[in-house]
Amino acid sequence: MLLLDAGPGSFANLQLRMDPARLTGVVLSHVHPDHWSDLQGLATHGRFAQATPRTPLAVLAPDGVARRSGLETSPVLAWHTVSDGQVVTVGDISCRFHRTDHVRDTLAVRIEGGGRVLGYSADTGPAWSLTELGTDLDLLLCEATYTAAFEGTADHLSGRQAGLQARRADIRRLVLTHRWPTVDAGTLAAEAEAAFGGAVEQAAIGKEFRL
Repeated sequence: MLLLDAGPGSFANLQLRMDPARLTGVVLSHVHPDHWSDLQGLATHGRFAQATPRTPLAVLAPDGVARRSGLETSPVLAWHTVSDGQVVTVGDISCRFHRTDHVRDTLAVRIEGGGRVLGYSADTGPAWSLTELGTDLDLLLCEATYTAAFEGTADHLSGRQAGLQARRADIRRLVLTHRWPTVDAGTLAAEAEAAFGGAVEQAAIGKEFRL
């Protein structure tokens, strides 16, 4: 079982769903702390809260994340540096990584397991295409930070751009995430649906999506 990015609040919410000791791996997309800060809590749990010692937890991340986190030498984490085009298998799950249009070495990931395929865009601007993850995704978790009025102001996607990209990649289900807190969820969804040509879902705390 994988944890996909570990931003603020993710560890607390993970504990509401499952015992963190059941994790077999963690995938971190890039060096920005809003995508890995709760790894601190996970590492502390691994050191002190587990009844018996276990094999160090695999952490798959681009170069630089381990150093930035301050957990590079943690005895409960086994760091694996991943890069564009690399395929890594964790248990029965396959992860294929793709460099996006964001800060250096930001990696999207295609995750395959149990006959289903999940795509995660990580953070990206529009210069990278979601088709790199394939055109057979059962579900895409795609960043959509702001609305079309703010396109070009940062290396992120608007709802409109996420919808267009997902349509070109023939995505079956589109789930938006990474919305800026002051951006209206309804407005973001409306422009994404208009561009996608179908219903769009949005990630929320505690919300569950089944493939």
